[in-house]
Amino acid sequence: MTAVFLLAAVAAGCVQASVVLADARWTHRSPAAAIVLWQAIGLGWGLATVGTLIGLATVGQGSGVADGALNLLARLTEGRLSLPSVGLLTAARLTCLAAGLVLLSLLVYILVAAFAAVLRARQRQRMLLSLLAHGDPKVPGALVVDYPAAAAYCLPGLRSAIVISAGTLDLLDSAELAAVLAHERAHVRERHDLVLLPFIALLSVLSWCQAARAAHRAVALLVEMHADDRARSQRPARELATALLRVGAAGGGRAPSGALAVSEPETAGEVAQRVTRLLRPAPGLSVPVHILIAAAAALAVTVPVAVLVMPF
Repeated sequence: MTAVFLLAAVAAGCVQASVVLADARWTHRSPAAAIVLWQAIGLGWGLATVGTLIGLATVGQGSGVADGALNLLARLTEGRLSLPSVGLLTAARLTCLAAGLVLLSLLVYILVAAFAAVLRARQRQRMLLSLLAHGDPKVPGALVVDYPAAAAYCLPGLRSAIVISAGTLDLLDSAELAAVLAHERAHVRERHDLVLLPFIALLSVLSWCQAARAAHRAVALLVEMHADDRARSQRPARELATALLRVGAAGGGRAPSGALAVSEPETAGEVAQRVTRLLRPAPGLSVPVHILIAAAAALAVTVPVAVLVMPF
């Protein structure tokens, strides 16, 4: 029973930590560290929640949760458990085991389904770009589409692409365009699409859940801030800041599905936070704080894994 309590505590703790982390502002001082912590909390929650259900099925067996579940499955598949004749306790164990396995399958399914949907959306975009986009010396390495609204986004992946609208070319000067390109290249290099994918997948089935919406919004903002930091290391911060303000003021178009945009039209408040952060950067987190964050991330994952495999 100790394993079940530990796993349930980790699952509840991860949910509470996500609520606190979504409202935290220290994360803006080190987006990369905060992103790692978010990923660890998400993985830890999944492991602990599934483990709690499976752990209920293995209570009192004197082995690890994983070993107990495998033994129970082996007994069932070998015919040593006859479903019509099992007692109430065994039936409850099997119900908890089935619930845990169903939840695990559901989490894997929504992740794979979200990934497949993103791949399909990007394939459609690449087909359209092959027909409609063209190069321009103002934005070397990027594709330009004849679209009057201001838009700049990237399609990450093996065949990545950075797309700039004609409206953006007319709106921004050469320095601002260079800063935008640096921002989008950071998205492509860092594979921020993969960072966001688990949170997009979870939001697709828990859109009614405030915690899921807050987690997705917080991680999406951190991803943009991380790309801002990468761009700032190559270009003056003011160039990207003015580009963000110009695109935001122009009511830039929404990026297509599967893409990462420099600025979305509905996030004016978040763009303002990014601009303030670029122009008046706060001091970074100290080394001890980074070590503390790394330790918290490691514990969020290793504790449920250890409880799942160790006998209690």
